[in-house]
Amino acid sequence: MAGHNLLRDRRALVTGAGSGIGQAIAHAFAREGASVAVSDVDLDRAQAVADEIGSAGYAFRLDVTDAAETKAVVTAAVERLGGLDLVAANAGISTMNAVVDLTEEEWDANMAVNAKGVFLTNREAVRHFLATGTKGVIVNTASLAAKIGAPFLAHYAASKFAVVGFTQSLAKEVGEHGIRVNAVCPGYVRTSMQERELAWEGKLRGMTPEAVFDEYIATTPLGRIEEPEDVAEIVVFLASDLSGFLTGEAINASGGVLMD
Repeated sequence: MAGHNLLRDRRALVTGAGSGIGQAIAHAFAREGASVAVSDVDLDRAQAVADEIGSAGYAFRLDVTDAAETKAVVTAAVERLGGLDLVAANAGISTMNAVVDLTEEEWDANMAVNAKGVFLTNREAVRHFLATGTKGVIVNTASLAAKIGAPFLAHYAASKFAVVGFTQSLAKEVGEHGIRVNAVCPGYVRTSMQERELAWEGKLRGMTPEAVFDEYIATTPLGRIEEPEDVAEIVVFLASDLSGFLTGEAINASGGVLMD
C-alpha cells in the first residue's frame, strides 16, 4: 500500500513491535514518512522489523515493565531519532484461565505488561513532550476486552480496562499542552497471540481451535478475521493530524464485533 505522507518527518517509538500488531504499526508509520524506533523485549525480533523498514527503522530492546529501561530507551530513541513526536504503546501479553483457577502469577504478569507497561511508556513520553514543548501524540493498544469482559479473560480484561481509564485520565491532564492520548481497541486479530488463544479457549470450552476461529468470524459483522494491518491503519489515523481534535478516545477496531 502506498503511503500518503501522513506522518512525514515525525519521530515515533513503537513498543511490542517485534511481531503482530506492533510490527504492522511500525511498518505503517514508516510508510507514512515517520522514522521509527522499533522496540521489543526480544531484540532480535525488533532488529528484524527495523531491517524490514530500512533506513527509517532503529531497533531497541525494551521490557516495558522495567521503569529504568523504559526511561533509558525513550532517551536513546530521542537521541537516535533527533526527537520524539509519536508513541504507540502496544506491548501486551495474554493468558486464559477460569477465575477459580487463575494464579497470582498470571494476574500479575498481565497487569505488569498490559497496564504498568502502558503507564511507564506514557509517563516517559509525556515527560519528554513537556520538557521540549512537543505537541506529541500517544496511541495505546487496548482491546475489545477493554470494553466488555469475556469468560477466561478476567485478568486480561481488567488490565485492558485499566488502559482505557489511564488513557482518558492522561488525556485530560495533558490536553492543555496540545498533547493527545487515545487508545485503539482491536477485536479478533490474526497474530501469534491469537493462535495461542485459540488453543487455550478451545481446551477450556471443549472445542477445537478451528471451531473457536469460526465462531470469531461468525460474530464479526464484516465477515472475516481482523489482520494486524487493519489495526495499524487506525493507529496511523490517530497518530496523524487527521484526528487532531480527538483525545481520550478508545476507538473500536473490531469489524463490528462491538458497537458503542
